[in-house]
Amino acid sequence: MMKDLLAKYDVPAPRYTSYPTVPYWETNPTTDQWVSHLRTTLQKSSSGWSLYVHIPYCETLCTFCGCNNIITKDHKRETPYVDNLIKEWELYLKAVPELMTTPLKHIHLGGGTPTFLSADSLVRLLKAILEKVKVDQEHFEGSIEVDPRRTTAVQLKALRELGFNRVSMGVQDFHPEVQRLVNRIQPYEITEKLTREAREMGYTSVNFDLIYGLAKQTPDSIRDTAEKTVALRPDRIALYSFALVPWIKPQQRLFKDEDLPKASEKRELYEIARGILIEAGYKEVGMDHFALPTDNLCLAMDEKRLHRNFMGYTDQRTDVLLGLGVSSISETPQSFHQNEKVLPLYEAALNEGRLPTLRGHVLTEEDQVRREQILKLMTQFEVSFLDKQQEDLAKDFLAEMIKDGLVFIEDHKLIVREEGRPFLRNVCVFFDERLKLKQPQTKVFSQSI
Repeated sequence: MMKDLLAKYDVPAPRYTSYPTVPYWETNPTTDQWVSHLRTTLQKSSSGWSLYVHIPYCETLCTFCGCNNIITKDHKRETPYVDNLIKEWELYLKAVPELMTTPLKHIHLGGGTPTFLSADSLVRLLKAILEKVKVDQEHFEGSIEVDPRRTTAVQLKALRELGFNRVSMGVQDFHPEVQRLVNRIQPYEITEKLTREAREMGYTSVNFDLIYGLAKQTPDSIRDTAEKTVALRPDRIALYSFALVPWIKPQQRLFKDEDLPKASEKRELYEIARGILIEAGYKEVGMDHFALPTDNLCLAMDEKRLHRNFMGYTDQRTDVLLGLGVSSISETPQSFHQNEKVLPLYEAALNEGRLPTLRGHVLTEEDQVRREQILKLMTQFEVSFLDKQQEDLAKDFLAEMIKDGLVFIEDHKLIVREEGRPFLRNVCVFFDERLKLKQPQTKVFSQSI
């Protein structure tokens, strides 16, 4: 039965980290508009704001990666990049003074490999930011994505002294052959050591990123990875589906298509890992995430305050997410804004004293409504309809999913059954008016399963 459902619903679909999804952004905000949206939102915000900082550098290229990165071993590039991040930050402080008075709740360093930067470079960057803002001491979360192969105790200690309390480790898979094919040789002992060091330093949340659907993964290999993971007891686990998008990331052609598990085989890998995690006491959170019952992410889900943005699932919703660095994406309730994706263009804008805007999208009223409905589905697996007309349209559009027992409609709500969670992206498509009005003519999205 499940095999048939997987074959039926394994179609290209967005991951819905935003709505509208990036391919459907159309009305770019001017710089003045973007700054105005930031200021007005912060002036009336009671939720504080979040900051994302993108560090694009990696020493080696992982073949599964879909991130915007720059491959180099030249660490002389650290200083000029940190200089540029500080330039961008100072431009924002000048244009949006409310950033200094509105509480900062969350700062996240992503990449690339943020620990490509030395401890000294990380401290210089973060002090330039943190010394100018009002940190929400009660709720503050400082988090960083790390590659255990490139991260030292010195770096973790420096971050901890600056108030960082969560570390997210890229693991992907512990099997040597899978690691070879994804060009990421990372012995278990390295991850084990860094996990222990982080806990000893007082990091209150350690999480692992795993991927299922990679080349040469088997039921036995994913079982071994999951068992080794629960032995280290991370507080959170992201179990991501491998997104095959070689038309965007050519490095994904370094392995053969026949090395990849097909839809039903791929979902079996997820179910094996999921079963081991659930048996070990983890709870499933949203899509592809797990957490211990004591973790803030799990508590947020239970209290129906779970949120999702470009940084992933979070226990704190803020009205503003500001992104610094090449390719970073920012958001307010009214608009999205993305920085230049090409480093020389990003640098040129800053040298001219202007924000490095590439593109964005000003949300219409309908966009804002649909965005909230999709967010509800992604975080709570249920959502209320706007009116009877939308409910009737859903009954028609989702008729097959209702018939297959994946979703149901009750009390003017659309509810996703546990059996329907593997198809959550398919359900969200109903609320995606832009996708329904204009189907892409070329490959844009990864498969939904």
